[in-house]
Amino acid sequence: MKATAERIEKNTVLLEVEVGQEQFSSAIEKAYKKLVKKVNVPGFRKGKAPKTILERYIGKQALYDEAVEMVLPEAYMKAVEDTGIEPVAQPELEMVQAEEGKPVVFKAKVVVKPEVKLGQYTGLEVARPDESVSEEEIQKELERLQNRHAQLQTLEEGDVVAKDLVTIDFEGKIEGVPFEGGQSNDYTLEIGSGTFIPGFEEQLIGMKIGETKDISVTFPEDYGREDLGNKEAVFTVTVKVIKRKELSPLDDEFAKDVSEFDSLEELQADLANKLKQAAGDRAKNQLRSEVIAKAVENAEVDIPPEMVEGRVEEMLGSMEQRLMSQGVSLENYLKYTNSNVDDMRANLRPDAERNIKQMLITDAVARTENIEATDEDLEKEIKKMSEEMKQDPEIIKKVLEGQDQLDYVKKSIIRDKATQFMVDNAVLTEGTNPAAGE
Repeated sequence: MKATAERIEKNTVLLEVEVGQEQFSSAIEKAYKKLVKKVNVPGFRKGKAPKTILERYIGKQALYDEAVEMVLPEAYMKAVEDTGIEPVAQPELEMVQAEEGKPVVFKAKVVVKPEVKLGQYTGLEVARPDESVSEEEIQKELERLQNRHAQLQTLEEGDVVAKDLVTIDFEGKIEGVPFEGGQSNDYTLEIGSGTFIPGFEEQLIGMKIGETKDISVTFPEDYGREDLGNKEAVFTVTVKVIKRKELSPLDDEFAKDVSEFDSLEELQADLANKLKQAAGDRAKNQLRSEVIAKAVENAEVDIPPEMVEGRVEEMLGSMEQRLMSQGVSLENYLKYTNSNVDDMRANLRPDAERNIKQMLITDAVARTENIEATDEDLEKEIKKMSEEMKQDPEIIKKVLEGQDQLDYVKKSIIRDKATQFMVDNAVLTEGTNPAAGE
């Protein structure tokens, strides 16, 4: 087989492929054996008609078309491999020659991964992210823990106050007419959670058990449903139950009850360490994001629309899978958000383009700096995956091999190393690099 590649546009290559006569003759024979089993030829049992008779009955071209369909996919993939191009969309094929006794010749117009012209990617100046943790943050985390382990007391009487859990019945009306989704019974709401429309929860404060009251609110302009956006509504609300959190005092006994520590001081120290670790992780991710963003800004790359649309479809598919895992179909999600698939694609497109740019730039940096994924890198990544999934590393490796995912894992490792290379060679405006790899 012979293949040549000619760049005819910025991101488009024209492949010209020639498949040898012997290979095509072999494909014709396979096509005959396949078709003769499917076609009823008068005077012959199915599968027994000679090739010449079958050709006269269905036409030579039908036989050649079947043979071409057998030859083309393999020949195209081999041509891609031999020429080293990286397609990002399905090719446009054009048959040039397909006759028995002659080579098969076809052309393929292929949109390929764009070339990247790197700008500055080392010595990038970025601000050192803040990793500090204040005493106030530690105290808030302690209070969250206190609230999480609070005992709920059902009040016999009293008024609604902030942070109470109330059970309510409500019916909403716009201009006196009930609207879909505006009614519920025995709904539990935490006052101050921000679950409801702005202004709704605040107007419940001071209500008593058994009291009914009309609450006036205005739906936000950007509310999820266009038919409600910016509309004034009146909700008739009845408070049925008030539950109030009873907080345990913050002392050593509390620490023993909610943790493995014997003192409040030890618990506070542990919370501080966890907050510092989380702040360090955020700082590392922020630094990597800013370095990549600057490298992307300095680079030149013209992304073909086909590549962006392909990424949009991948993101849409991932979103649909996440929704299904939560028991929600994409169709119902679109109804709930008063949206459609085209709107969703439009919303995903900027992120898709940004993701592609980041990928292309990190790939280009990796090539320029000869960054590779070693066997040791791969083993470490598989071990990490096995720990997260609580599975034997060998099983993880076999699954990846069976799904042809090892190359994907290697590419991820290379991109991660390329990003870390840029981070390690960045210039921080303050202090030293907290996210540099060991």
